[in-house]
Amino acid sequence: MASSSTPPDEPSQSFTTMDKDVEAIGSHCQYTFCNQLDFLPFRCESCKGTYCLEHRTESSHKCAHAGAWAAARRKKDAEAAASSTNTGKPTLLTATQCSHPACKTYINTLSSVGVGCQTCNRQYCLKHRLREDHDCTKLTPLGARPASSSQAQNLEKAKAALGRLRVWGKEKAAASPVLNPKPKPSSAAGRAVALNELKRTAKGDEKIGAEKRIYLHVEAEAATTQSKFPKGAFWYNKDWSVGRVLDEAARGLQVQNVNNRGGGEAEKLRLFHVEGGRLLEFGEKAGDVTANGNTVVLLRGVGPAVPDLIAA
Repeated sequence: MASSSTPPDEPSQSFTTMDKDVEAIGSHCQYTFCNQLDFLPFRCESCKGTYCLEHRTESSHKCAHAGAWAAARRKKDAEAAASSTNTGKPTLLTATQCSHPACKTYINTLSSVGVGCQTCNRQYCLKHRLREDHDCTKLTPLGARPASSSQAQNLEKAKAALGRLRVWGKEKAAASPVLNPKPKPSSAAGRAVALNELKRTAKGDEKIGAEKRIYLHVEAEAATTQSKFPKGAFWYNKDWSVGRVLDEAARGLQVQNVNNRGGGEAEKLRLFHVEGGRLLEFGEKAGDVTANGNTVVLLRGVGPAVPDLIAA
């Protein structure tokens, strides 16, 4: 057979076609009882035998080394993958320095491991891995878009509004509740009268059955939102999620709602439950976290919901 100076390509099957020089004289199939002269013979890559078209596969000629070709190929692929992912031992040339400005320690080496801070997205040594040790609150996270002056002002307004609502929630928790604008009646009879008045003036989807309705006072916080109507009385389906109630409340007070368009927290609306003293999660069920006669407030740019603002 003719030999080539370059190694052949890795076969994709367990058999390969013999060299073209063999075609001139042919070759006999080595399978027992066959011995057919084939001018286009095949070589088995497992046992290296020569076979005809009918007996070229491992199963057809009952190969004594069946699977050897596949095992060798898997081993070669594994070695190639290992060599491609092995970057070698870390050295001073490949290591990085701790992100603390006063620290010169090299991290991600054999002697010093690096720890990533998920808040500021920087790498630190073990000594400066804690947020308090590298003044994380004063750093702008890597990859974060710097806030403009208008965004900073809106954030301060949102924090101030949230602070006022926390105080309002504490007052309600201390049994001195405030209901839009009149004090909430403390007696059961007074509460029933107030609830009946709320039901009389409330608006909502008429398709919601009376047994499914939950009646709420809704307000739009003036410092962070712009609304056509500052407050209103509405009923919603108690099985709705807080996110859907928020959408309907924003539509009822005609407040711009961009929650479903993506973007950052600076433009998102949140729903503050005054009696509970906390921001409600979008996925919570309205009937589980609010009750008839409660007050919810629309806020913008106050960030994700906090479990308990009164106890915080």
